[in-house]
Amino acid sequence: MKRIIVLGICLLLFSCDKKEVLLPKANETIVADVQDHSPIYFFFKTEGEDTLVDVNRNNSISSTNWLFNVDKRLPLRKVILEIKKLQAKKEGSLHKSETSENYFTYTDTVTKKMAFLPFTKVRFKLEKPDFNVVHFYLDRNDLVHFNDEVFSKNELQAFLDKKSIHVSRIVFSYDKGMSFGKYIQYRFFIKHLVAPKGITISQNKAYIY
Repeated sequence: MKRIIVLGICLLLFSCDKKEVLLPKANETIVADVQDHSPIYFFFKTEGEDTLVDVNRNNSISSTNWLFNVDKRLPLRKVILEIKKLQAKKEGSLHKSETSENYFTYTDTVTKKMAFLPFTKVRFKLEKPDFNVVHFYLDRNDLVHFNDEVFSKNELQAFLDKKSIHVSRIVFSYDKGMSFGKYIQYRFFIKHLVAPKGITISQNKAYIY
């Protein structure tokens, strides 16, 4: 299949019927190019006071890499519901390639080009973690909740540096009502956190509630 060609500031993607997808933004590129891909579009749609996810999955060929072009204004929970369906469809396909990956698309504000964030191994859980899981809850207002403490996300690194957390792994959970764009911002924020010695930060599990 053809490579994606990005011209100028790629903030909007257009489908054949002229709908638009407003992409999330980040200031770095994780993956610059993906070949042999199928694009899937998550359009922002409203009906009255309801926000709906209008998914165009017509080009989702299971043997290819999938590019998830998700409008950043969409509510996270509604997006993840659709993504889980698509993940299950691909996993269950007889034509699935063992080397194919799933990527979120976004705009790199430094290079002014489209870039790609892999999430093939991420498992989304639409539930609150049980009491055995040590997790930080990230809300839509850039606040972090840990047990009975609440603080700014900008204070999280200092919190990790000073706090004694007696576990080998910590995970993150997300406010289901945050926008998809906010979720992508958090993904990049977490990527740059430095975990305390002996503790790993899980990148492959996300709780949404």
